[in-house]
Amino acid sequence: MWTHTRRSILGPAGRSIRPSKRPSGEDLYGHHTQTEQDTDREGETFPSKKIDLLSRNGVRAYTACIYALRPSTTTDLAPAEVTTTTKRSDSYSYSPPRPRQGSQRDTRGTARRRRNNQGELVVPSSGACGGRRTAAAGMGVYELVRTEDAAGPAMDLEAGRGLPPPPAKAPPAAAQRLVSLDVFRGITVLLMIIVDDAGSFLPAMNHSPWEGVTIADFVMPFFLFIVGVALALAYKRVPDKLDATRKATLRALKLFCVGLVLQGGFFHGVRSLTFGVDIAQIRLMGILQRIAIAYLVTALCQIWLKGDDDVDSGLDLIKRYKYQLLAGLLITITYMALLYGTYVPDWEYRISGPGFTEKTFTVRCGVRGDSGPGCNAVGMIDRKILGIQHLYGRPVYARSQQCSIDSPQNGPLPPDAPSWCQAPFDPEGLLSSVMAIVTCLIGLQYGHIIVHFQKHKERIMHWLVPSFGMLVLAFAMDFFGMHMNKPLYTLSYTLCTAGAAGLLFAGIYTLVDLYGYRRPTVAMEWMGMHALMIFVLIACNILPIFIHGFYWGEPNNNLLKFIGIKA
Repeated sequence: MWTHTRRSILGPAGRSIRPSKRPSGEDLYGHHTQTEQDTDREGETFPSKKIDLLSRNGVRAYTACIYALRPSTTTDLAPAEVTTTTKRSDSYSYSPPRPRQGSQRDTRGTARRRRNNQGELVVPSSGACGGRRTAAAGMGVYELVRTEDAAGPAMDLEAGRGLPPPPAKAPPAAAQRLVSLDVFRGITVLLMIIVDDAGSFLPAMNHSPWEGVTIADFVMPFFLFIVGVALALAYKRVPDKLDATRKATLRALKLFCVGLVLQGGFFHGVRSLTFGVDIAQIRLMGILQRIAIAYLVTALCQIWLKGDDDVDSGLDLIKRYKYQLLAGLLITITYMALLYGTYVPDWEYRISGPGFTEKTFTVRCGVRGDSGPGCNAVGMIDRKILGIQHLYGRPVYARSQQCSIDSPQNGPLPPDAPSWCQAPFDPEGLLSSVMAIVTCLIGLQYGHIIVHFQKHKERIMHWLVPSFGMLVLAFAMDFFGMHMNKPLYTLSYTLCTAGAAGLLFAGIYTLVDLYGYRRPTVAMEWMGMHALMIFVLIACNILPIFIHGFYWGEPNNNLLKFIGIKA
């Protein structure tokens, strides 16, 4: 059964014609037929079209006979073209009549016409149906045309020719990964492995003792930037916000727990075959914990804080995601107010000395807005909230000139070393992780550029402009006294590392996704797709510890002894 869904047809006289169904049946030859009646606004009905559905040699052929419509009152006013859509994505278009050249006859239907035996108005002219032409043929005809969603070629109903039904649509292809993002992640993982191993004998590859930045100080911000870009692609469409929030929270908790096990002190070292940690002294913060916090906050912003404005330019992008930018601004203002406005009083700590004796050290502060290692608000907040026993026991400032004779490497304390040189300090603390959220939000905006701009040139330009702007602003702030500092995660450090990440990502995108240089980056792409596994096995020494567990005779006789890996 073929069904037709048509809108009202505006006839030549401006009168609306609406189709109404009549039950279909069979003709004398057993062919299925379907007859429609057209109803005008006055309720009058008359036959409009008859379709024979014939089957010849297994292929359907379609023929159409056009019957009488109400005669036109004018010949120069063309009826509106209307389309009737069928269930096979084909459509019928109503074509206006062509007025006879030089005709001066009355337009009110005074032409010669007669009624046949069925009461139909017929004009004496040759037509497509049995040599007869109806009055409707003089006004316009219906013909099958192709619609936008039709899968096959159009069929000519009057000629009785057509093609078989189109094949079913293929299932949609799986979404492709952004190769340049995987390569960027792989490069960051490789850089992390290099600085962890080479930092002990190459100071330029090690973390800065306090102020300033080195190559190693770009690893953490790069990871956070990549997380933001990935979130923009992952949450491009959010049909169920509550379900997306639940899933994002669960992912963040899983990542936090993994970091708690790997960096909380559960594993004691590569050469140590013991494991376990005292809950009262477990390290609560770490690399994965910081990433988990930034991931959760950024995911919530992407799920709940985005508008529905159309994006055609960079300004439209700012308008659409203005609430996310406002959230990042409020986070930055809160951090700056706490860092430079919190009063840090004197404090003390204890460490175990030789013979299990405890030593107590007192740090004199009583200042506000200090950015030094001993009296900053970042360390004070961690000590108050987390507890000094849950902080990292080997502070990065222990390699500074004030605390090490062999600076920038670890070494003996100078005779006049300050009292805070051996105090625990967590480089991934609470307040510093607040600014890590800002880095992730910056990466989120770079991901929005991928979503809303399709041309490579537009994407690259929208990346380069803010990247250079952040770098210029970062060096200006460092010049005027707000120095780049990774342990404190200062604003100048945030802008510098985010700008560098944007430039590097734009360069990788140009080489890999634009020019197609994928073969030289296959290894980096693989590392980027398995970044968490590599981090767990290599960066956290899980693989060396596992290999160390198999030895001959005594624990020192193992494969790691010949490789040269030390605890």
